[in-house]
Amino acid sequence: MAKHLSDKDIADIVELIDSWNFDVKLTWEKLCEQMKSRLSLEHTRQTIQGYYRIKAAFKEKKISLKNGDGRVSKTPPSLSIAAIKIAKLEAENARLKRENSELLSQFVVWQYNAQLHGISMHQLNTPLAEKKTRY
Repeated sequence: MAKHLSDKDIADIVELIDSWNFDVKLTWEKLCEQMKSRLSLEHTRQTIQGYYRIKAAFKEKKISLKNGDGRVSKTPPSLSIAAIKIAKLEAENARLKRENSELLSQFVVWQYNAQLHGISMHQLNTPLAEKKTRY
């Protein structure tokens, strides 16, 4: 059984999707190949499709590529590199804004449920217990 992906692994995969070149068709299989070669992560399509952030970033990038976003016109190489970097950052920014909006919506639901069940702000703000280590 394959190991679970860490938060850093998921962030790296999402960044890989954000920086996907428009000249290469985005498929789950090609993403898995790039993960293996660039990130040294070997997982199946089924595994990575199970992570919401990866699946959402993949879907957004597919739509973006289909609409022709990120295509760079004939320009000098230095401008092409800058345009590619800008397109990557814009895609990442849009994805992060969407994720932030979803997290804020989830927070409102939690806030409502906490109030409904009589949980106080003091209880909500109680810090996590420290992890005990053995020596």
